Amino acid sequence: MSEFMEYYSGPISRLIEEFSKLPGIGRKTAQRLAFHVINMNLEDVDSLSKAIIEAKKQIKYCASCCNITDKEKCDICSNQGRSEEVICVVEDPRDVSAMERTKEFRGKYHVLHGVISPMDGVGPDMIKVKELLVRLNNPQVKEVILATNPTIEGEATAMYLARLIKPLGIKVTRIAHGLPVGGDLEYADEVTISKALEGRREL
Repeated sequence: MSEFMEYYSGPISRLIEEFSKLPGIGRKTAQRLAFHVINMNLEDVDSLSKAIIEAKKQIKYCASCCNITDKEKCDICSNQGRSEEVICVVEDPRDVSAMERTKEFRGKYHVLHGVISPMDGVGPDMIKVKELLVRLNNPQVKEVILATNPTIEGEATAMYLARLIKPLGIKVTRIAHGLPVGGDLEYADEVTISKALEGRREL
């Protein structure tokens, strides 16, 4: 029996359990969210549930960069004003948003959806590496910026990609460590990301 069943009736207990499955949501936060939903009016609850279902059904990966989108190609890949010469490789769709906030980068992106992590059983074939290599067949691509996070896994992924890309005759650079070691791109401010972009180095 669930620990929630001891205190709350079936539907409330189930709602708390579902919220507690979300990342970063502990038992107390799950309870607060559940009771907040119960106190919402029915129209708002209906709107929330529809937004969740709609996002799940309509959001997919961009056919080019693997970022999340509701179209075949995301707005960045569809933008003719963006340079085809530079591809910035990031771990997560949230990192694209962080980079875009700087308004400094005018190239295209590639989202890996993770990093290589043998300890967690994540190999190169489990992230979007093959898709990146297909894009590098484009003769317009002159540089790949590796902007994975400065963690052990992020560094290992960057070095792995550099070894694959350099023989293709494409310049490979690593985002500079204006970002703190162990930090996440998602939480960095615009100035820090701008400086890191400016100080990138060739691998």
